[in-house]
Amino acid sequence: MATDYYAVLGVRRDAGQDEIKKAFRRLARELHPDVNPDPKTQERFKEINAAYEVLSDPSKRQVYDLGGDPLSSTGAAGGAGGFGTGAGFGFSDIMDAFFGAAGGQRGPRSRTRRGQDAMIRIDIDLEEAAFGTTKEIQVDTAVVCNTCNGEGAAPGTSAQTCDMCRGRGEVSQVTRSFLGQVMTSRPCPQCQGFGTVVPTPCPECAGDGRVRARRTLTVKIPAGVDNGTRIQLAGEGEVGPGGGPAGDLYVEISENAHEIFQRRGDDLHCTVTLPMTAASLGTKVPLETLDGAAEIDIRPGTQSGQSIPLHGRGITHLRGGGRGDLIVHVEVLTPSKLDAEQEDLLRKLAKLRGEERPSGQFAPGQQGLFSRLKDAFNGR
Repeated sequence: MATDYYAVLGVRRDAGQDEIKKAFRRLARELHPDVNPDPKTQERFKEINAAYEVLSDPSKRQVYDLGGDPLSSTGAAGGAGGFGTGAGFGFSDIMDAFFGAAGGQRGPRSRTRRGQDAMIRIDIDLEEAAFGTTKEIQVDTAVVCNTCNGEGAAPGTSAQTCDMCRGRGEVSQVTRSFLGQVMTSRPCPQCQGFGTVVPTPCPECAGDGRVRARRTLTVKIPAGVDNGTRIQLAGEGEVGPGGGPAGDLYVEISENAHEIFQRRGDDLHCTVTLPMTAASLGTKVPLETLDGAAEIDIRPGTQSGQSIPLHGRGITHLRGGGRGDLIVHVEVLTPSKLDAEQEDLLRKLAKLRGEERPSGQFAPGQQGLFSRLKDAFNGR
């Protein structure tokens, strides 16, 4: 075996985990490069890390005691950084002890930060959604304080360097540990990490650099928007602390229900109700569409549940050209009560129905009976 890890740590071969850990910590305190900068100690420090990586792991220690190579699956000890990665007390623990947690922000932090996004909901009519419109809206958001121009200090004063951290935004503390003296850093409690303090805050914004105000904005709503569509207005949201850049404002669309049309995607749907005589004889029904008055052609023999499409009379497509369709659904009304004359005419019509004719044509006598039925149902 090339290296005697027990000898490297100076422990017996039957040493327990506590004894191995104590031996490693004692040697690490003596040989760590930040404690002992002598270059000759670096190789020695690599050795004790490799030894501890193996002996602190029961499975690796067993492989080692049986004559195997416990590091074969993980590569040679040390690596480019010169330190092992074993469990217990590894390289990250040592670095944290000397320098504090890794990845923390160093130095003072800025008082100026980006503001939050805001959202407002507006109601629009179906016609406005179909063709687009322009709306004026009022929003209550944070804006830059005009008294201090976002600085947070009262007029005639300014922020001053913190005398506790001397502008660094953090303070250091030295404590003793098994590694010797350890220095840690934390945000300055006096300036909250900013590096500066404001002795006389602005009376208007209380030092925040922003105040709330109501503004009027003009919003262009494109054709084809639907319920839940959000329009982004960049830079019209909340101004950030310290007069920082504003976030975005989102305008969410809420479409009012229409008394005639129901929207399904970019298509519109409506229902027209006809007496059975009109559906049988055919007629023309006036209908007020989004584009103005139109006339629906009801062909003779139209059945209840049939639909008639009016192409290009729906909602404008939000993305791309063109429009959806207007779908007219026909509902044929069957009378629930008949007077004597109406019942007599229907019975005569039923007898004539035995003679079939092509669609849209009437048997002899049917045309006249339908006309009389129509007059009877219309009260003539």
